[in-house]
Amino acid sequence: MTDTIEVERKRELPDDGSTLAPLLARLGYVASAPVTEVDTYYSRPDVDYLQTIECLRVRHRGDFAEITYKPASTPTTHAADDVVSKIETNVILREGTQARTAERLLTSIGMRELVRVEKTRTTYRHPQTPGVSVSIDTVHGAGTFVETEVNRPTADGAAELIAHIENQLGITGHPTVALPYRDLVLSQHEQPATRTAHR
Repeated sequence: MTDTIEVERKRELPDDGSTLAPLLARLGYVASAPVTEVDTYYSRPDVDYLQTIECLRVRHRGDFAEITYKPASTPTTHAADDVVSKIETNVILREGTQARTAERLLTSIGMRELVRVEKTRTTYRHPQTPGVSVSIDTVHGAGTFVETEVNRPTADGAAELIAHIENQLGITGHPTVALPYRDLVLSQHEQPATRTAHR
């Protein structure tokens, strides 16, 4: 089990990320191979995680699987500029096939499945900035986004680093997105014309 502080901000892209990818390469970022991630989100029967903006999910990609929990959002964890800073608790499963077992376990103890989110993610990392990633995510049913993320033992300086990277990439004019992918996909299911984003 691992605990880190995840500090991130998402922005909506006007294209499929093809404009941003060459710039990342020129700045020295190295791309991983694109992967498809399937995230199944859950809520407690007595607490609505959509209201508290808590996260309990099972993630599956290839031979990898994990269970993740992120606590409820507060004014401290969710800044006005849509920088989100939360302690993330991850339980890495032994193999990808255990994702189904984890899903059955959560359902068996009364957790309520909310939605399944599928996305294609290409992650870029810079060799001189450990713990930092820039991901281009194409989320089925929601759109394409860029997520700048810092994972470190403390959040000190993380928001400033995210702002610096976004400036380098020239993406500060793209709208920030306050809601998790979970909520964006759910909103498309319920109200196809609705998109929650802040400029």
